[in-house]
Amino acid sequence: MKKLSARRRHPLAAVVVLLLALAATGGLYAAFAPAGKAQADETAQSLAIDEGKKLYTVGCASCHGTGGQGTSDGPSLVGVGSAAVDFQVATGRMPAQQPGAQVPKKPVIYTQAEIDQLAAYVASLGAGPITPTDKQVDPAGADVAKGGELFRNNCAQCHNFTGKGGALTKGKYAPDLEGVSPKHIYEAMQTGPQSMPSFPDTTMPEQQKKDIIAYIQTVNGEDTASPGGLELGGLGPVSEGLFAWIFGLGALVAIAIWVAAHTAKAKKS
Repeated sequence: MKKLSARRRHPLAAVVVLLLALAATGGLYAAFAPAGKAQADETAQSLAIDEGKKLYTVGCASCHGTGGQGTSDGPSLVGVGSAAVDFQVATGRMPAQQPGAQVPKKPVIYTQAEIDQLAAYVASLGAGPITPTDKQVDPAGADVAKGGELFRNNCAQCHNFTGKGGALTKGKYAPDLEGVSPKHIYEAMQTGPQSMPSFPDTTMPEQQKKDIIAYIQTVNGEDTASPGGLELGGLGPVSEGLFAWIFGLGALVAIAIWVAAHTAKAKKS
């Protein structure tokens, strides 16, 4: 009986065994769960690249080459990154309808999911600017005054002081920025589409890009008033003064002619 009593398990033994089992299970989860998630993400990315390649072959390869190497009809896409693809395709500029001095904005023909797949494939051809997140392009809390200063120093020469756009050389032009989404403005600064220079984060940090976006949205917002009356495209006091001079002087000349004509008739009578 004494031997049997000595072999009897302690009442807490079952609890200890259970805790050890749970610890082992947790250790196994910690060891394998991250790898499983990474593998799932990698699989999803591979699927996106495969689908993007199919879309690319149908809609892009004829101009940019079967491997994105470029042709006489389109530049190389190696190293342009996903941000360039998202900007060009999500604004309808690509696929281009016809060659020309500049590819205009037009209705989008792809869904956002398809655009993401195209971007994933092109990004796989070579590292480049990455499509920004919602947090990166959110101008909430940005410095509008600083954004205005940056915009006037870096952008107004082509886009006008309030982003109304303007003509460039050889049939090119800087587009109107009113109504353009923050994401696409950010991507344009990242990638420098067409005649525009690029402003990577090493040249223009993320916060400065947010400041510029905030400025563009503010000066083109519905609540923004023009203290001078008619804004005339926001071209500034020179254009407004020229408008007043031409039409004002023209009106005075017309009045003078009318008065002279009626005075002559009065004298004859």
